[in-house]
Amino acid sequence: MKVVVVESPAKAKTINKYLGKDYEVLASFGHIRDLPAKDGSVRPDEDFAMSWVVDTAAKKRISDIASALKGADGLILATDPDREGEAISWHILDVLRAKKALKKDTSVQRVVFNAITKDAVTAAMAAPRDIDMPLVDAYLARRALDYLVGFTLSPILWRKLPGSRSAGRVQSVALRLVSDREREIEKFKADEYWSVEAQLAQGGKSFLARLFAVDGKKTDKLDVKTGDDAAALKKLIEAGQFNVANVEKKPTKRNPYAPFTTSSLQQDASSRLGLSPNRTMQIAQRLYEDGLITYMRTDAVQMAPEGIAMARSVIEKYFGEEYLPEKARIYQSKAKNAQEAHEAIRPTDMFKRPESLSLDADQSKLYGLIWKRTLASQMASAEIDRTTVDIAVNVPSRAVTLRATGSVVKFPGFLTLYGVEAKADNDSEGDEEGRELPPLAVGDKPELKKVDIEQHFTQPPARYSEASLIKKMEELGIGRPSTYAATLTTLKDRDYVKLEGKALHPEDRGRIVTSFLESFFSRYVEYDFTAHLEEQL
Repeated sequence: MKVVVVESPAKAKTINKYLGKDYEVLASFGHIRDLPAKDGSVRPDEDFAMSWVVDTAAKKRISDIASALKGADGLILATDPDREGEAISWHILDVLRAKKALKKDTSVQRVVFNAITKDAVTAAMAAPRDIDMPLVDAYLARRALDYLVGFTLSPILWRKLPGSRSAGRVQSVALRLVSDREREIEKFKADEYWSVEAQLAQGGKSFLARLFAVDGKKTDKLDVKTGDDAAALKKLIEAGQFNVANVEKKPTKRNPYAPFTTSSLQQDASSRLGLSPNRTMQIAQRLYEDGLITYMRTDAVQMAPEGIAMARSVIEKYFGEEYLPEKARIYQSKAKNAQEAHEAIRPTDMFKRPESLSLDADQSKLYGLIWKRTLASQMASAEIDRTTVDIAVNVPSRAVTLRATGSVVKFPGFLTLYGVEAKADNDSEGDEEGRELPPLAVGDKPELKKVDIEQHFTQPPARYSEASLIKKMEELGIGRPSTYAATLTTLKDRDYVKLEGKALHPEDRGRIVTSFLESFFSRYVEYDFTAHLEEQL
């Protein structure tokens, strides 16, 4: 018999079912030990020696594993396929050896699988390896660094800013992003501008045209500064004759997005489903443990060849050959410091449609989001005809041009999966997507219905939402996929930021902490410092 150690009991139950009676599968319940929060847990002068303490709750689980090993002829460490999973396996093995729970002839193997399916588990068992020590060393370096930064700065915060806690390496930089944005908003001065829009008709069908140019000069959004200027332009347009000067029809293609990474899943689940990053990861963890999706902590956008082949089969079956590109789509990550150790998040069996599974409401929604995104990533592009019409307003001594834009989806491609949701996918196109213009040709003289002018004010930069903060952290190379949700939770739990609606507001305490660190420990809250450390690690 062999003892298999995984991280969670749900995972243990599923894997035990696949492996059978020759294996005993036990759960470690995640990490079993940590650095105690006291001085000396990391000692730089002793080649960064580290003192670990086994968690009280983990002692029984370690004893259970040790007991099971007494009659076993092998130990298989099958924790998650990432750096944290590798570290957990190393911790378990280190503690078992210290307890002398392993016989000299007991074999120790490490296996990893990106999905909890019978095929994936069986394939992993057939290809064991040793613990990846460079990966463990990378974990230890991060853990030591986080401890030294946090434990060095936190006591200073406690003394100087009573009630303030931990100044974690990633957490402090994320807090600075939120605080800096608030500073931008406070400094912002709104500018007034006016929009000028005409409602025209051709052949009995109305359409909208915006002011585009005056006296041959293209008008920027902010060019019409006052109500008087807007009223003068309105009067000018109302007195003019209209003539279609140019019609440009341009066929374009809209390509699907890459499959989900941890970051993009959290962002999409927040914007589409209203789920917090922490809740998204809880649901994804359950879907993974139930064998429905691949591993949910990843920064890779590539799919395994068998995943691509399955997606193409599903597309052909459910949508038809015309929705299948001639060649499979291959994606490359644009994220800074992406490791791409394993594949993107996808359903393990794409023939399992969301509506065919017995899931709770949130699980069904998130699985549906992943299912759609995965299939869409391998579907044909949407084909769209975009039409731009320039309309000359003939008035004495002035040259005014209006522009009308519209688009018609000629072939929906991957958009067929999303329906009306597709409009939200691209804000710059959302206001014209599906807006069809009447047939217009050069020389046509459309009829004016009315001219509207409206006052506007420029808006300050938007506060970060949880999704947009994660996106910014990813762009800057701050943190890892496994830390985003935990970082946001920590900032909220310590009253450094608060969530109002979807917007993150820095609390006074958070802004004071940021100012303090910027004034006295600026290097630790520099974006480049943390990103550069990620590159080195």
